[in-house]
Amino acid sequence: MYGDYGSSLRDLPRLRDSKRRRASSWDRTGGNDDRLTIHPGETAVLADIEGPGSINHIWCTVARDSPWGPDEADGDYLRKLILRITWEDSSQPSVLVPLGDFFGVGHGKTVNFVSAPLQMSPQDVKGFNCWFHMPFASRARVEIISELTTAPIFFYYYVDYELFDGAQDGLGYFHASYNRQHPTDGVPQGSETLRQYQVEGTNLTGDGNYVVLDTEGKGHYVGCVVSIRNLRDSPEWNWYGEGDDMIFIDGELFPPSLHGTGTEDQGVAPGPASHAHFNTAWCPSEAYSAPYHGITLPGGENWSGEISLYRFHIEDPITFFTSIRVTIEHGHANKRSDDWSSVAYWYQTLKG
Repeated sequence: MYGDYGSSLRDLPRLRDSKRRRASSWDRTGGNDDRLTIHPGETAVLADIEGPGSINHIWCTVARDSPWGPDEADGDYLRKLILRITWEDSSQPSVLVPLGDFFGVGHGKTVNFVSAPLQMSPQDVKGFNCWFHMPFASRARVEIISELTTAPIFFYYYVDYELFDGAQDGLGYFHASYNRQHPTDGVPQGSETLRQYQVEGTNLTGDGNYVVLDTEGKGHYVGCVVSIRNLRDSPEWNWYGEGDDMIFIDGELFPPSLHGTGTEDQGVAPGPASHAHFNTAWCPSEAYSAPYHGITLPGGENWSGEISLYRFHIEDPITFFTSIRVTIEHGHANKRSDDWSSVAYWYQTLKG
C-alpha cells in the first residue's frame, strides 16, 4: 500500500513493505553506452510499468555529438522534446509537456535552481530532476517524443518507482499540461499615458485572463511554472507583472474564491508593485529559488526579455470537486500583449 506516511526525515525510520525498482538507460550489453539514441520524429518508451505502484523520481539529461541545427539552436530543442505520461490504459495522456518547461524553466532555457519538486543541476545545468510522486493502480507509461528535425539526440534517464502489494483508494493521478499564448490578447496603448496603460482600467469578470489550467474532475492543484517574454519595447517603466491571479473553483462566478492582488500599491505607478502570486514583491528583477516559489529567469534591464517563475502549492494545495480554472491577468485589466507560456501541475481523478 501507499502507506500512512510521507518521506520526511521524521518518517525515514518507519519500516515499509514496498519494493523499489528503476527503469533507466543503462547499456544492456554491459558496456558504457548508457543512453537511448532518439532520432527525429521518433517516440522512445522510457518506462512501461505494471502496478500498483508510484513513480517517485525522474532524472534525465540530453546530449548530441554534432551542433544543433538552426531551428533547434539556443535551447529550442528543449521545447521540441515532449514528455508524455499515460496512466492505466487511458486513451489520453495525463502529462504532455515540453521537457524543459516540465522541469521548471521556460523558453527552452536552463539555469541552476532548486525547488522542492523540481530542480536543474550542474554541470552547466544539464541534469533535470523531478520528485513529484505519481501513484497508479495498474500501469504507467513514460515516453519522450522527439519533434526535432535535423539529428538524433542521446537521452540518459532514471525513472525510480515503488511497487505495492495492492492499490489504495483516495489517491489522485498526477497531471501536467502546457499552454502558450503568443501574444496575449492585449490592447494598444494608443493615447493613454503610461500610468493609464499599465495600472488603470477595470476587470470585473476575469474574461480574457491568461489561462494556466482549465480542467474538470475532482482533485487538487499543486502549482505552476509561468514564463513570459516581454514583447513591449519601451524605455519607460516596462513591468510585465501587474495582473491579478484569479482561480475559479467548481464553476463559481466572479469574483472567485481565490483572487490575488498582483500588486501591493494599486495607486502608485510607475513605481513599486509586487507579483504576489509568486510570493515576491516590488517588481522583482533578480533570480531567486526556494522550495515552493522562485524566479529562475528574471529578465533583463527594465524587465526586458525572458522571465520564468514558479509557485508550488505543496503545503497549501487548492482543492476542487468538479472543476478548476486557474488564470492570471496579462498586465492590469489584460492590457499587455506579451508571449506567455505555462505548465500546470495537479492531481485528480482519471478521465477516460
